[in-house]
Amino acid sequence: MGRRHVLLAFAAAALLCLCGCTVKTKDGNEKIKDIEFTVLAEDNIPEELKQVIEEKKEKEFKLTYQDSGFLYICVGYGRQETGGYSITVNDLYLTGNSIYVDTNLIGPDPENRELYKAQEKDSASYPYVILKIEYLDKSVVFD
Repeated sequence: MGRRHVLLAFAAAALLCLCGCTVKTKDGNEKIKDIEFTVLAEDNIPEELKQVIEEKKEKEFKLTYQDSGFLYICVGYGRQETGGYSITVNDLYLTGNSIYVDTNLIGPDPENRELYKAQEKDSASYPYVILKIEYLDKSVVFD
């Protein structure tokens, strides 16, 4: 009888561990899979999308653009005082009814920020990232 209780306790513990392995998004959907993406260089951006970004770059923006079987997910962080910024993609994955994307703006350290200001007369920058994925007929949730 003692051995049976140990096995049942072990099975219950294993089941509890497995139940805690799902990722839930803010909209309550579970992560199905990560999405492969390409970060586009400026010379690979479709011309129409370039024009839209140029119009919106002064302020933060989040937009999507569809062209030739691809979906472009764009996140811009508006005007920054200096250059030296980078953007990380923390997450890009598929849920049951949406695409979830999470990015983060990383600024230059304070020493380099002053260096950027000194090097350029107009040192403002407009950091943005464009993620290219295969087209999926899903809404995009930005975090």
